[in-house]
Amino acid sequence: MSHPVISLASARTLHLSAQNLLKPVTRKPSAADVVQAIRDMGLLQIDTISVVARSPYLVLFSRLGQYSPQWLNEALSTGKIFEYWAHEACFIPSEDYGLLRHRMLNPQGMGWKFSQAWFDEHQSDIQALLEHIAENGPVRSADFTAAKKSASGWWDWKPHKKHLETLFTSGKLMVSERRNFHRVYDLSERVMPDWDDATQTLKQEAAQYQMLRRSAQYLGIFKPEWLADYYRLKRVNSKAVIAQLLADNEITPVEVTGLEGVFYVHQQQLSLLQQATESPISSTVTTLLSPFDPVVWDRKRASVLFNFEYRIECYTPEAKRQYGYFTLPVLQRGELIGRVDAKMHRKEKILEVKSLHLEPQIAITARRAQDVQSAITRFAQWQGAERVLTGNVPEALMALWGTDWPV
Repeated sequence: MSHPVISLASARTLHLSAQNLLKPVTRKPSAADVVQAIRDMGLLQIDTISVVARSPYLVLFSRLGQYSPQWLNEALSTGKIFEYWAHEACFIPSEDYGLLRHRMLNPQGMGWKFSQAWFDEHQSDIQALLEHIAENGPVRSADFTAAKKSASGWWDWKPHKKHLETLFTSGKLMVSERRNFHRVYDLSERVMPDWDDATQTLKQEAAQYQMLRRSAQYLGIFKPEWLADYYRLKRVNSKAVIAQLLADNEITPVEVTGLEGVFYVHQQQLSLLQQATESPISSTVTTLLSPFDPVVWDRKRASVLFNFEYRIECYTPEAKRQYGYFTLPVLQRGELIGRVDAKMHRKEKILEVKSLHLEPQIAITARRAQDVQSAITRFAQWQGAERVLTGNVPEALMALWGTDWPV
C-alpha cells in the first residue's frame, strides 16, 4: 500500500504546527495562554542560564510574543503546573502528575538524580528536614547557607541541598513556587492535597504508553526513533505503541520527499496533512528559539528534519566555540536559517547581537532581512531593551540594518 507523499517543507510545517509555531500570535496573550502553551508542548524544559532570557521564558516567548514572564511563576505557585524530571527538569501541566508519579515512587530508576545510599546514610537528617518543613513551612536551598545559627544547630547542615533534591526526586517534596527563579520546596501533600496514589497513579507500563502517545501529538510528525526522547524514555517498545496508534487511527503513515523511511503524522494535523498532499504548506512564524526548545532539543531530529546541525556551546571552552556561548536558533517561515549569539545588558537596556551566523545555503533577501530584524526587535522589546547593537553580522544584513537601531 502506498503512503501519501509530502515535501520536506510540508513535513517541517506539520511539526511546527504541533508546536504552536504555525502562525504568529495576533492577539494580546493572557496568563491562561502560558498554561495552554505548556499543555500543547507537554513539557517546558527548565534551564537557569540567563545571558538573555532563561530558557523556559524564551520558549514561551517564541510562541506567545509579548507575554509577562510573571505568568509562568504564577502558574507554578497556583498549582496549574508542577516541576519534575520529564525530558530533563521540566514544568509540566498538573493534570499530568499521574504520568510521572511512578518515577517518584521508584526513584532508584532515576539514575544520578537519586542515590539510595545517600538516602540511607542521612535518613535521620532527612527525616528531621521533613519535620522542619512540616512545622515551619516551605524552604529554599539558600535558607541553609546563611551564617546564622539556630538553637537546634540547623544552620550547620551542609548537605541540605542534596537532601532537598533527593526528597524532590523521590516525590516527598515538590516545588511550591520559585523566588528569583530559586526553588521553594514544600511537602507534596500540601502542594497536591487531593492526590491519592492508590487510585490516581498510572503503573509504569501504562504511563510510558501514554507518554509515547502524547509525544506523537507534540511532535506532529515523527520517525519511530524520535518518539522516546521527548520524555527521555529508555528501553521502551516504540514499535508496539506505533502499531496500537495505527490501529486506533491516531497516526497516519506518510513519506517525505528526500528523506528515507516512513514517517507518522498525528491525527491533530490531519487537515494540514490533507492540504500538504494537494499543495505545499508553510509556517509564517519568524522568531528566535531557545537552545532547549522542543524543536531543537533532539539534535538528531533537528538535523534530519531541518538540516540544522546544532549544539549549545556554553559548556565548550571559549577558544573552541564556533558560534558563541548561548546561541539562539533563528526560525524563519519554516526553516532554521541560522543562529544568534545575543546578550541582554539590563541596566543599559541594550540587546547586543554579538553575532549572527546564517546557514551556508541561506540567501539574504529583503523579506528575510526584514523578518529577522523584526524578530530581533520584538525579542528586544519583550526583554525591556530600548536599543539593539549588532556586532559580527553578515555584511549584507549590516547594510540593511545598520549597527544600532532603536526598539
